[in-house]
Amino acid sequence: MIKIIDFKKYTSIRIGGKHKVKVINKISDYSKYQIIGRGNNLLISNNPPPLAILGEKFDYIIQKNDKLIVGASVTSAKLLKYCKKYNIANFEFLIKLPGNIGGLVKMNAGLKQWNIFQYLNSIKTQNGIILKKDIPNSYRWTKIDGIIYEVTFDIKIGYDKQLQDMFLGLRNNQPNQPSAGSCFKNPKNNFAGKLLDEAGLKGYSIGNMAFSQTHANFLVNLGGGSFKEALELIEFAKKRVYENSGIT
Repeated sequence: MIKIIDFKKYTSIRIGGKHKVKVINKISDYSKYQIIGRGNNLLISNNPPPLAILGEKFDYIIQKNDKLIVGASVTSAKLLKYCKKYNIANFEFLIKLPGNIGGLVKMNAGLKQWNIFQYLNSIKTQNGIILKKDIPNSYRWTKIDGIIYEVTFDIKIGYDKQLQDMFLGLRNNQPNQPSAGSCFKNPKNNFAGKLLDEAGLKGYSIGNMAFSQTHANFLVNLGGGSFKEALELIEFAKKRVYENSGIT
């Protein structure tokens, strides 16, 4: 099945044209496609590669003993709501962290020292079940060959409302303009936002794209921003930060 997606409306950064996207509802080899999720970490060019998205077949949550089996197209909001309802701990950090579970696992998403791999048991790709211990991973990075179709988490009881409120407070300090979240990963023992700020890039803009006045590491769309402007600003920031701090 093919659907047309208007990426200017679909992506959180509000950039992109209308493109055909294949909807996947069975496990197979789709190596020629770039798999997308909910468009929260996505900057679409005017000429993207073939795109595909997981369909409804992979939207499910099953609780089995001390495991939670989650389809990769389940949204973070849906999983958080489930955990809250059934008093399951450790997923409080998902509040206001948008995306599909497959995408969150692929990039090892999280907040500060919390990340989704801490609670991962295994994933399912077209190559079968892969245990966490066999997946190279680090801060905001994993090495996973193929598409994630299903994720299994280890669970324990005790949803923590206080912890949820702490995460909510941290996220409420982030900019409200259209963005893709943090633009750069934090270098070891440093912070990307601090480096951008020190390089004079907080609030700096090219056309209608800017580094936010609220948080320098958020690349924001001021209204009508383009792929070209976003890319120019990213490359300029890399150059300026390196010149200022010696950090790539």
